[in-house]
Amino acid sequence: MILPVFIPHAGCPYQCIFCNQRTISGEQDSSLEGARRQIEGLLAWARPDPSNELAFYGGSFTALPMDRQRALLELAETYRARGLFGPLRLSTRPDAITLEILALLREHQVETIELGAQSLDDRVLAAARRGHTGAQVREASQLIRQEGFRLGLQLMVGLPGQGKESLAATCRQVVEIHPDLVRIYPVLVIAGTPLAELWRQGSYRALTVDEAAAACWPMYHAFTRAGIRVIRMGLQPDRELCAPGHILAGPFHPAFGEKVKSWGIGQQVLRKIAEQPSGNYNMVITCPDKMASLVRGQHRSNVRLWEQTGKVRVFFQTGETFEVMFHDRKTL
Repeated sequence: MILPVFIPHAGCPYQCIFCNQRTISGEQDSSLEGARRQIEGLLAWARPDPSNELAFYGGSFTALPMDRQRALLELAETYRARGLFGPLRLSTRPDAITLEILALLREHQVETIELGAQSLDDRVLAAARRGHTGAQVREASQLIRQEGFRLGLQLMVGLPGQGKESLAATCRQVVEIHPDLVRIYPVLVIAGTPLAELWRQGSYRALTVDEAAAACWPMYHAFTRAGIRVIRMGLQPDRELCAPGHILAGPFHPAFGEKVKSWGIGQQVLRKIAEQPSGNYNMVITCPDKMASLVRGQHRSNVRLWEQTGKVRVFFQTGETFEVMFHDRKTL
């Protein structure tokens, strides 16, 4: 289990166009005492277990002054000694990774470092005001892997100026880097961000949920085929983020990851239907019960998509694996 401790905007040298971590995380205090208070709160509900990981999120941990990093790591150690968790993990910037920093993190049992890459397209990164380049993502990734840490990359879909070609190029480069894990976040227009002002001016159009799912699916498919774990798609739908007035626009969905997977299944089956000769078919889908809702789609959206082709009538049966069979019939 990951036990998150948020240090909103701590260490961040830039205001990214999309970011308001205090709204996203619901945490206002990035001080050492704020971190202590959050860990004490974790003690109230988390069962002590050495397999738990304490995670510093919401800021750029390794961009903090070294004495501040050390203080947070030493604070964590006092709770590790009480058995709450074992290893640490953290998120940071690609341009804030050095051998000196990695030595400090190793000393304090950090095992996983997640880089907020967002994109590997320099043009898109500049428009998002990230302050780093794609080359720095690749260099930091190589150094992290070289020094024996688990590597995570955090990516975004729907950034200003980020079209299909840019996403495809980023996807190919991420596969080449081959991190241990990836998170994919569709861009939301959050109150209090520079992007919110661009959206109000009409200079930015947010993706719809379906558009975001369509953009995320090729990445999810490519990463999983390459053996890269996609551990999250979409922001956690917590109370603060979902409070009225916080999300102004964008593809927010409380189960966005399931939406992406369901969209991908819908498109895969649609291609199978298109491959069939002209005619009318009983299309029988076999899948495990736990997968059935994913295959059908929310409110049977995939079933409607397939039947709207006019070629198939859809039937389901339970089985151990996912299969699609077509049986010719003369009339619908």
